[in-house]
Amino acid sequence: MSKSALITGGSRGIGLGIAEALGKHGYNLAINGVREEEEVQDQLNHLRQYAEVIYCQGNIGDLNDHKAMIEKALFHFKTIDLLVNNAGVAPKTRKDILDLDEESYDRLMDINLKGTFFLTQQVAQHMLTQTNKPKESRPCIITITSMSAEVASINRAEYCMSKAALSMMTKLFATRLAAVDIPVYEVRPGIIETDMTSGVKEKYDKLIQEGLTLQKRWGTPADIGKIVATLALGEIPYATGQIITADGGLTIQRL
Repeated sequence: MSKSALITGGSRGIGLGIAEALGKHGYNLAINGVREEEEVQDQLNHLRQYAEVIYCQGNIGDLNDHKAMIEKALFHFKTIDLLVNNAGVAPKTRKDILDLDEESYDRLMDINLKGTFFLTQQVAQHMLTQTNKPKESRPCIITITSMSAEVASINRAEYCMSKAALSMMTKLFATRLAAVDIPVYEVRPGIIETDMTSGVKEKYDKLIQEGLTLQKRWGTPADIGKIVATLALGEIPYATGQIITADGGLTIQRL
């Protein structure tokens, strides 16, 4: 019996890398994004060489969109065996923490934290109906955060706080769902080469070569995809609630 994954923000960047990895491992894919379906046809068609794919358009920051996203995934695939919380946004304008305005704070928290939390809540409630499955078919939840959950950036305070809160969210859902053997994980990427980081490529190329990361390269969406697939397939057992940090050694303290 094939399994299905709902991946938020799955049509670009890290989310697309995750979707490709899961598709190669036999997951049917419910891809969420805010763009119109016609705008992501190339990405969807690319994924269709590996798996059955549907597009669940919706803004996770708008709780009214959650029901339709989930219902479409369930209509096509009957179950959601894996939820990957990947969608998120960065501040439109970076501002010093002393100048951070309420509008930017609310936007980041609504999408990155509030939306992700309540979507996870709804999917977890569905997953509780699937716990009579064989162990190898049990559901799983994986949330993609950021090194910014730990590394302070005073010109992106709202982003850092949203990611730090998602880290605690992982622990909370792991604790709640452990009794029914639904594992919950956090994957914490570092500097990943995507279209969203293209504007700072020259800056980080230089920093990486100067030793910012132990492994002197950018991370890639494929790197994160492999990690997510490994977790989803149960290859890292007895580790619910844990953080997998994929930052090339950036956050290792050194003298």
